[in-house]
Amino acid sequence: MANKYAEFGHPCPIRDVLDRIGDQWSLLILESLANETYRFNALHREIGDISRQMLTVTLKRLEFDGYISRTVFAEVPTRVEYRLTALGESFLQPLRQLVEWADTHHEAICFARKTNGDSSLTG
Repeated sequence: MANKYAEFGHPCPIRDVLDRIGDQWSLLILESLANETYRFNALHREIGDISRQMLTVTLKRLEFDGYISRTVFAEVPTRVEYRLTALGESFLQPLRQLVEWADTHHEAICFARKTNGDSSLTG
């Protein structure tokens, strides 16, 4: 039986989605865009420690995957705004559940890392 996702080039939807949004910056960007539209420089200030180049790359990936939209206004200077799409909005509920879970269990995870003592795994 053929895999129903084969036409999209990735046989596993879970790995495909997590590979894209599981990077260092995507979740922070999506959470930042949850409540407002941002211009590039304002979003850069909101995120803080992301480089301009990495912000650009991550925004392009999120736009490509349909999580955000990029609107260019014909003004001088050109104004560009980023906002969540309906798909991006639909991702907020599971994202917030994940954030809540991480907040709740982070201390236990850190304790387990310390207790188990393999510092090579903690970076």
